[in-house]
Amino acid sequence: MKLQLQISMNEGLFLRNPEGSELGKSIIKQSIKLIHKNGFESFTFKKLAEDIGTTEAGIYRYFENKHKLLLYLTSWYWGWLEFQIVFHTNNIKDPSIKLKKVIKLLASAVEDDEQTSHVDEHLLHQIVIAEGSKAYLTKHVGDDNKQQFFKPYKDLCSVVGGIITECNGKYKYPKSLATTIVEMAHFQNFFMKHLPSLTDFTKTKTEADVIVFLNELVFAAIKK
Repeated sequence: MKLQLQISMNEGLFLRNPEGSELGKSIIKQSIKLIHKNGFESFTFKKLAEDIGTTEAGIYRYFENKHKLLLYLTSWYWGWLEFQIVFHTNNIKDPSIKLKKVIKLLASAVEDDEQTSHVDEHLLHQIVIAEGSKAYLTKHVGDDNKQQFFKPYKDLCSVVGGIITECNGKYKYPKSLATTIVEMAHFQNFFMKHLPSLTDFTKTKTEADVIVFLNELVFAAIKK
């Protein structure tokens, strides 16, 4: 029997929990495919409804608008990624090795997780890279923050920041460096593929080169 990984979600993100029905899971699964294929700007509930054979009203029973849906997807991803980091570093005692493992996880391509049949993490990872900032670069980011919609992202960065502090307890900027690692791991791969003049990583380079760069940057910064 296939195990189903459960990610705890903020109830303010949805009107009805999509995990609780086949239609809800279909909304999540197909919205990931559509956003990845066409981009968030072109994505509409009307197109999603047509794609899964339901009505717009049916989708609005789950999500107030597509912004809340994007918040849900990005929050789910950050929660899943935190789980991966904790799982893969749990038995590592050396904090430096642990931090290198985190950097590798952040900068590597993501494969679809078989434990979550309604979520394609490979596609969702690419959505977070290309569209994720749209979840918080809004006029109402303050209100969204008050409702703790960004807590999964903060929790992830807190875990990374804690490992940085393990490496050097006197380093002054563990939170700033943690968010920098997360964002840079994404953007360097995005630039490498789409805007190569903004990076030293051309299309002939690989994610392994980005990992080497991040390791050099991070460990130079936290050197005691």
